[in-house]
Amino acid sequence: MRALAKTHRGPGLDLIEVPDPTIGINDVLIRVLRTGICGTDLHIEAWDSWAEEHITPPLVIGHEFVGEVVDVGSNVNDFHPGQIVSGEGHLVCGRCRNCMAGRRHLCAHTAGVGVDRAGAFAEYIALPMTNVWAHHEGIDLDVAAIFDPFGNATHTALAYKVLGEDVLITGAGPIGLMAAAIARHAGARFVVITDINPTRLALAERMGVTRAVDVRTTTLDAVQRELGMTEGFDVALEMSGHAAALESMLGAMSHGGRIALLGLYAEPATIDWNHVITNMLTIKGIYGREMYETWYAMSVMLQSGLDISPVITHRFAARDHAQAFAAARGGDAGKVVMDWTQL
Repeated sequence: MRALAKTHRGPGLDLIEVPDPTIGINDVLIRVLRTGICGTDLHIEAWDSWAEEHITPPLVIGHEFVGEVVDVGSNVNDFHPGQIVSGEGHLVCGRCRNCMAGRRHLCAHTAGVGVDRAGAFAEYIALPMTNVWAHHEGIDLDVAAIFDPFGNATHTALAYKVLGEDVLITGAGPIGLMAAAIARHAGARFVVITDINPTRLALAERMGVTRAVDVRTTTLDAVQRELGMTEGFDVALEMSGHAAALESMLGAMSHGGRIALLGLYAEPATIDWNHVITNMLTIKGIYGREMYETWYAMSVMLQSGLDISPVITHRFAARDHAQAFAAARGGDAGKVVMDWTQL
């Protein structure tokens, strides 16, 4: 089969022929239809310091996908050929304390699809049946392809109750944009998102935020006054991975406010812990998706009218992967989807 792989220790990716995956008795073989490009894929393609430390070529990359089941192992009873599915990209050990307690998203020995094992940027992928999610009939394939980052957004946005609350989101990247739509769908009163990219701020407005704020020209204090807020934000979602965004977020919270952190920091961020303590703030780190409560929440929100499709701004044939990665690296893209039926 054809696959997009990191073939050497250096920048770039190659579309090459690799052996078709085989399946064991508990596995599902899936024909890939669409894939989304993630920040992890950009790190690997660029071969930055993170990739150099974590990736061992040759490796088929990618973990955001939707596909069609073509074969199942002899122990698999609840998946069948023809089903439209995506896959949870974190493979867990099943035996650590958290796994045994049903908290698989907290597994201490997680392996990543497209990082620690062959990924989804290929014509076929094989996964354990415990990592396969069946979509409801009629789902848009492009949306189904980005359930992985949609799950990150859902896990973060629903970490705390948002019904009737005022929500601040720092970082209008694709996951921040989806989180904003989720917060509105879940009943938040005001949803304010901050960034410095005009294109992404405009996209946030299309996705229904109350205010899309360019922090270079507008302060959060001014936005709060404009909205008639008197006690700060109730819930905040930090998606940017920038220390300045976290600092401004802490200063904009109400007493007893709750913060969920998803963005990863290239450099250590300084926190005024006295401010956190005296304002009784709650800070929670978020990683990946809850298995599989997050997946259930995503599916039912889409069925009940949530629309995240505007976040998908670019679509390419898989054979045009170089252009797809260039678009994803640019600051003006939302999610970039590749079509693997077009090789």
